[in-house]
Amino acid sequence: MHPDTTALLVIDVQNDFCPGGALAVADGDAVVPLINAMLGDYALRVFTQDWHPADHSSFADNHSGGEPFSLIEMPYGPQVLWPRHCVQGSDGAAFHPALETDPADMINRKGFRPQIDSYSAFFENDHITPTGLEGYLRSRGVTDLVLTGIATDFCVAYSAIDAARLGFKVTVLQEACRAIDLDGSLDKALSDMRAAGVVLA
Repeated sequence: MHPDTTALLVIDVQNDFCPGGALAVADGDAVVPLINAMLGDYALRVFTQDWHPADHSSFADNHSGGEPFSLIEMPYGPQVLWPRHCVQGSDGAAFHPALETDPADMINRKGFRPQIDSYSAFFENDHITPTGLEGYLRSRGVTDLVLTGIATDFCVAYSAIDAARLGFKVTVLQEACRAIDLDGSLDKALSDMRAAGVVLA
């Protein structure tokens, strides 16, 4: 059992990111039994859930001529245009059915503002607008975070780097994560996480 000051953060283990989903990550569902097996080892468990409105600005089909996985410039910086995924209330936005969600102390929904995407569990993609997760963790006395989930090179990496910058001690369990690896994004994410002081285990 980990100390009460350590929390498990389970990132976006949702149907649309698993095989058969709208933005499927290879072997995304392979993380489910690994995460289920470790839930009992942590006193505090937080799950994040991508939760987009149908008119979200990151969806390629909401832009005339928008191509999935292309880059556009948004007021807050470059933004990947994604296939429509994790629409609020849809089956794709639901957690993977085999994931044990009852042990979650908190479910943190993100990406619900139509005009800005949110990879990180801590901030919107402007790196300024907070989700409130930091305050929750600090009020619970958390100092250390262990991250798992999907996708290593986007939501997991952004969350890990932000957590490290906020002063948490952060470990990413690579075995319990899966990556999209879009044009070398995995190598870059791993390098960026190391540079931020994240432990890759």
